[in-house]
Amino acid sequence: MQERRQFSRVIYRVPATIRQGEQTWSSKVLDLSLKGALLSAPIDWAEGNQDDYMVSFTLPDSDITLDMELKLIQENGEYLRFRIDHIDIDSASHLKRLVELNVGNDDLLHRELAQLTDLKDSV
Repeated sequence: MQERRQFSRVIYRVPATIRQGEQTWSSKVLDLSLKGALLSAPIDWAEGNQDDYMVSFTLPDSDITLDMELKLIQENGEYLRFRIDHIDIDSASHLKRLVELNVGNDDLLHRELAQLTDLKDSV
């Protein structure tokens, strides 16, 4: 099967909080990319909806918290796949650095950043 993924995913395991309106769930980030995130489905998760979700997690051994506004694009029992809909500049910088450190290929990272910019320009 041909790989359709445009953005490199990096395995990154850290506790996370998912929020939507007044509801809050504890979860865990499983992997990240410049365009999305895969999280474990919380134990008390009910079927998701099309409204925005806020996901926050703190980088280990630091006081840096990444906050992202996400859209749920797929769920299958154990996993929730989200697309980043909005991310503040500080969180985006930290996410870029995290991906950069884990991808280990500057050319690939710059190509993905260019693709991300192209996607934003076409919206």
